[in-house]
Amino acid sequence: MHLIDQLLQVSANLFKLLGDIPNGEERDEYIDNINSMLDKRGKIIEALVQEGFHFDEQNRIHRTLLELDNGIKERLSAVMIAVKQDMANLQKTKKSEEQYHNPYSNVRVMDGMYYDKKN
Repeated sequence: MHLIDQLLQVSANLFKLLGDIPNGEERDEYIDNINSMLDKRGKIIEALVQEGFHFDEQNRIHRTLLELDNGIKERLSAVMIAVKQDMANLQKTKKSEEQYHNPYSNVRVMDGMYYDKKN
């Protein structure tokens, strides 16, 4: 199989994988799959560049690769936004839980001190 065909196949699989973002426990495996596919895709692109690959707008496969690349970028940014939102929600939940367990942790009061002004 030619490198360009491998790149097309890996890009299509990655685009398909990025279509739906799982929640919860499945997210870690999902991100690992994305990373491995991106690594594989990067190696293929590097091999193509070493062979002297040049983009040709007239070639149908090259145009398809460009469209897939743009779609992958959009979907990857959506995944990043979802992960960032989950991380922010986790931090907020963690802070709320700490506040619930110790509601006076942020209060800075000098309690129990008494100054007698009698001479």
